Amino acid sequence: QPHPMKTTLFIPTRNEIEAMRVIMPQIDRSWVDQILVVDGSTDGTAEYAESIGCDVVRQREKGLRAAYVEGFAQVRCDHVITFSPDGNSPVEAIPRLIAKLREGYDMVIGSRYLPPAKSADDDLMTSFGNWLFTHAINVLHGHAWSRPYTDAMVIYRIYPTRLFTELELDKPAGYVTEKWFGTLLGVEPLLSVRAAKRKLRIAEIPVDEPARIGGERKLQPFRWGAGYMAQIFRELWFWK
Repeated sequence: QPHPMKTTLFIPTRNEIEAMRVIMPQIDRSWVDQILVVDGSTDGTAEYAESIGCDVVRQREKGLRAAYVEGFAQVRCDHVITFSPDGNSPVEAIPRLIAKLREGYDMVIGSRYLPPAKSADDDLMTSFGNWLFTHAINVLHGHAWSRPYTDAMVIYRIYPTRLFTELELDKPAGYVTEKWFGTLLGVEPLLSVRAAKRKLRIAEIPVDEPARIGGERKLQPFRWGAGYMAQIFRELWFWK
């Protein structure tokens, strides 16, 4: 009898109340075993999440990486789906991600760039940036020879909860380039790099990215771009 897979839907939020009211009612609670919202908002997002029965962590430090570090301590399940609540992550892909992981993969990514998927949220700059970082990770970190990433940057993916600490994504040392460029980085690029270096079994499924609902994009394209690219290169020498 195989061990039943339990899954946490992990949702970092910052002033997403408008989108949350649209997206959360679409989620079938039978798909996952825990919905965990990590909130750094001032607009009532946390209170709304509690009112519909989600577990809520009120974020103390700023930034997406801090949301993960603080939130992963409260993940109860052995697998986690990281999910954007702003409309970019279509809920109907949740069971597809879980089903694909059950085929024996270590991580499954909902790719915006694996045909026939399309992004309705990309502009020319973000599209080029995602292409550039993904190709840099494939070439520099040995993923190009097997099954290269088409989307190494996206939040929407499923993996074992233990990977977060096994790949040392909780350690500040991997994000030192934040200080170089005065920005705050997310964890997905570093997760993609270290999963490739560890030669984990990684799959992608095509998942459209709809346009975001309400809120505001929190982009710092040039600082983020420089910070991520420096991080990707630094990993050649830093993390074994």
